[in-house]
Amino acid sequence: MPELTDSRLARPSGAARAAQVVVASAAIREAPDPSARLATQALLGEILDVFDTNGAWSRVRCRRDHYVGWVTTDSLSPAIKAPTHKVSALRTFAYAAPDLKSPVNAMLSLGAQLTITGQDGDYARSEQVGWVHARHLAPLDTLETDAVAVAERYLHTPYLWGGRDSLGLDCTGLTQQAFEATGTLLPRDSDMQFSWAGDDIADWKVSGTLRRGDLVFWKGHVGIMTDAHHLLHANAWHMAVAREPLDQAIVRIKTQYAEPVGARRIDREQFAGQVPHWMAEPVA
Repeated sequence: MPELTDSRLARPSGAARAAQVVVASAAIREAPDPSARLATQALLGEILDVFDTNGAWSRVRCRRDHYVGWVTTDSLSPAIKAPTHKVSALRTFAYAAPDLKSPVNAMLSLGAQLTITGQDGDYARSEQVGWVHARHLAPLDTLETDAVAVAERYLHTPYLWGGRDSLGLDCTGLTQQAFEATGTLLPRDSDMQFSWAGDDIADWKVSGTLRRGDLVFWKGHVGIMTDAHHLLHANAWHMAVAREPLDQAIVRIKTQYAEPVGARRIDREQFAGQVPHWMAEPVA
C-alpha cells in the first residue's frame, strides 16, 4: 500500500508559492529535462505550488492531487485568476475573436478552468486564452452525474503515459478525469486508487456482481466498467481508450502480464465534494 510520504506525493522541502497554469496543458515531468518521463499534466487554470525554480524549470506539487514533478516555468503565472467556468466538451478551441473564422489561440480539453469576463453572442471571453464557444463551457460548480458517460467521451483517444488531456491520456488519467467531473477526487496512480478510492468489492469475480462505474485493477492498471461485463480503459494494447468484454481483457492481460488484483466501487453520493484523506497534510 502506498504511503502519504511516497515521493510522488510528499510535499517538497521549503516554502511554496502559488502559481496558475496559463497554457492549455502543462507537462509535468519527473526531472527538469524535456526528455524526462511525463509524470502527469496540469490543465489550464489549475493551481500548482512552486517549491523551487531551476533555470527554465520549476519543481511543483499539484493542488488537485498532490502529485509532484517539474514543469517549465513559462507554463505558469504568479497572478492567480479565480476560475468561473470549465470546459464541458471533450475539447474546444479558444479564438482570438468571437468568430469561428478567427485565428485559434489554443485547444482546450475537458476540465480546463477559465475566468470568463464577458460574452458576445455565442462566445464567452476568457481572460487567459480568448474567446470560447459558450455551449462548450459550464459553471465551475457544475457536476456530472455519471462518471462512465464522461469516460466514454474519451473513447478512441490515443494512449499517452502520464496524459490527462483530450489528446492523450493513460489509464488513471482517464479515471481521474471521469470521476473528478462528478466531484470525486481520485489520486493519480493505480496503486493509490486501488488503496484509497471507494470501497473494496470482495466478491467481484462472481458473475453479475460488477456494475456500471466500478473500477477493476491490475498491478499498474485500471479500467472502469460500463456495465456488468464490459471494461473501458486507456491501455497500451489498443494504444487508445477502448471498450471490450472484461473476460477478454482478463485473458489477454493475464497472458502478457498478470490477473486482476481486485475491484472497487465509488459511491458518488458519499464521496462527491469531499476532501479525501490522502490529501491531508502534512505528508512530508
